Amino acid sequence: MRHNKKFNHLSRTASHRDALLANLSVSLILHKRITTTVAKAKALKQYVEPLITRCKKDDTNSRRVVFRYLQNKEAVKELFGTVAEKVAERPGGYTRIIKLGFRQGDAADLAFIELVDFDENMKKQQKVEKKTRRSRRSSKKEAPAAEAAEATAVEASAEEAPKSAPAEEAKADEAPKAE
Repeated sequence: MRHNKKFNHLSRTASHRDALLANLSVSLILHKRITTTVAKAKALKQYVEPLITRCKKDDTNSRRVVFRYLQNKEAVKELFGTVAEKVAERPGGYTRIIKLGFRQGDAADLAFIELVDFDENMKKQQKVEKKTRRSRRSSKKEAPAAEAAEATAVEASAEEAPKSAPAEEAKADEAPKAE
């Protein structure tokens, strides 16, 4: 029976799984985005997010705890330096998993996992989407207001047109009389 066994063992022994997740974590921290299988990405997300939360408090104990998991000085420096600055205000959800499709050789489900605050392309796309995207409700409310504004503009131009037309006709009438 599998009672109270909530995490994915990834078909590995405990030591192999720990080594795998530590290496994936180091790669994720140093490169900010890695491509792997969906199962490994989900396991990595559970493994690395508490470490990123730990890096918000930069003291000796936090560094020692994180180093115990990662076993890589460069990754710890990067985590407590660059990554900690970017995620300081974020309350959680430091990583994003995006599915890519299937691997050609064995049809494994692939995904890439990335640190959310380090993807500049996604931030640019979100800004563009926020400007152009409207909900149905707001477009319905804005449509009558826009139509009303257009109608008043048309009425104003219609009112101006007759006033200017007789004046032009009067000038045209006066010109032949003067001749």
